[in-house]
Parts: sequence; structure tokens; C-alpha cells
Amino acid sequence: MFERRELPAPLETVRASHAPGALVLDVAGDFEILPPEIAENLGPMVDRFDPLTYPAEWVPADAPEQLHRLAGGEFTIGMPGDGGVAWTRQTEPPTVFVKPRLEGSPDAFVSFLVAEALVEAGTGLPEHFLGFFEDRYAGLADSTSLPPADRYQLANAVYDAYVGLHTRETFDAWGSTGGSDPTEPADLTPLHDAWVDAGERLEPRLSGLAGEVATGETSFAAAAELACSAVKHGVEVPTPFGALDTAAYRHHGPDYAVEWIERTLAELEED
Repeated sequence: MFERRELPAPLETVRASHAPGALVLDVAGDFEILPPEIAENLGPMVDRFDPLTYPAEWVPADAPEQLHRLAGGEFTIGMPGDGGVAWTRQTEPPTVFVKPRLEGSPDAFVSFLVAEALVEAGTGLPEHFLGFFEDRYAGLADSTSLPPADRYQLANAVYDAYVGLHTRETFDAWGSTGGSDPTEPADLTPLHDAWVDAGERLEPRLSGLAGEVATGETSFAAAAELACSAVKHGVEVPTPFGALDTAAYRHHGPDYAVEWIERTLAELEED
């Protein structure tokens, strides 16, 4: 089920800098959440498990079943929205999982996703939006009219932007790590270039996004997912999501996020 992934020199450098000792594993089967009986196969590969638990009252009754499982203390690896690479600090050392859905993707892009996961694992930020919003997430169920799946998608996107505000300076700095001295850390510019390329690929999808939300062509939650990816990649963020690309959001965190969500949805409903 799990096989250690051989890392090229740039990823070894990133791991050493941000998540020393982290495991990077290829996973035989695709997943959103790994079944517990499979996740437990990590036992011989890690020093210990430290499953996350969250208070049940943080999760609205109508939330997706996966969120209830996460809060319930079950050893839960992976959640919807993780994409092709997932990571956890519920193991010691932290573990990064590369899913088979990435087969056929450009090597540079896959390497960037692994590097991104290593950087995120080393930030110390919560590994899921529930640990970010805490009890405020349950409050969103009462203060907004979003259906549960959209509420989950929106919260995940908004937290993704918050993480991006803490990681993108690192990715940007990789653009100036060239050099041929073998005693120096590996050249990280290919990872920087992949980060830039991913942002540039987003830009055509961002133009007109506000209009698509206004006409109902794109849901607010789906639009937020795109726009918050733009925050992570340092490209221009369309209205009304630009408020998440600010020092104020980085400083005030979940309180700012909840206020922005409630205010923005109220304005959209008025229109």
C-alpha cells in the first residue's frame, strides 16, 4: 500500500529545511480518506501515532460525514479537497502521501506539490480548516444559507488562502537559489518555476469569475476555491476575494475569515 518515494536533490533540500525526517510515500490506491485498516499499516514505518481530536460541537449536525469522522478522534488521513498530495502530522515523523491520480502529470508539477506539502507540514498551522475555525465553523451553519457541501468547500478554500499567506514567500524565494557549488543546497528554481507556472495557468480561469458568481454560472464556493488558489500562487485575486490576499487576514485569521464570509454572502444575496 505504501512505498517510500525517492526524492530528487531539490526535494531533499526542502524536506531538510521544513520537515526534517518526514516520510514521503507513494500510495497504491487513490483516496479521499484512507480506510483505518489501511492507515494503520503505517505502524512499522513511523515512530508513533497522535490522532487529532476536535470537540463535537465544532461540527454542525448537517456537516459531511467525513468531517464528523475527523472530529471524532478516529485516525483520519486525508479529507475531500486535499488533491493529489496529502500530508499529516498525526504521525511522528510527519508523512506526505502522493496519490496515484497524479500519474501522467508533469514531473515538475508533482515535485512542487510534494515540496508544498513539506513546507505546509513545517508551518505548525492546523492541518485542516476545522482546527483553524474551531467553534466558529458551527456558527457558519446558522449565519449563512449555504448547503453543507458548499460550506465545507468554502471553508476549505478560505483556509487554503490563509495557509498560502504563510507559504508563498518561501516559494517565491526559491527563484533565487541557483548556483552550481555542490556544497550548497540544491537549486530550487525548478520548484519555483513550477509554482509560477501553476499560478499562470490559473489566471485565465480567474478573469470574469465575479461575473460568473453574479449570474449563478459558478457557485460562490467553487469560485472561492479558484480564487484562494490564486492567493497561494501570488497572482492577482479577483473581487470579492481580494480581501483574503491581505496582511489583515494573515494577522486576524479565523475571526477575519468568518466576518468576510458572512458579509460577502449577505451582499451577494442582496444583489
